[in-house]
Amino acid sequence: MLNERIHQIWARELNLDDFSDTDDFFELGGHSLIMTRVQAAIQQEIGIEVPMDELFRNPTVAEISAHLAQAPTAA
Repeated sequence: MLNERIHQIWARELNLDDFSDTDDFFELGGHSLIMTRVQAAIQQEIGIEVPMDELFRNPTVAEISAHLAQAPTAA
């Protein structure tokens, strides 16, 4: 499931085990350099290229997952 895969990427890149899919990336300690790693991981592991501005506009796992589910190349 896309939501679970995004959550796993965030958990790894933020070095967090326990957070909600509705928690804000930046409130969890994320910043632009980590966001760049998240962007690359989504591209490599899921095969969807997501523009950086979309990651900033959708700062929760739930929001970015919903956005990516609408992408033409969504897995």
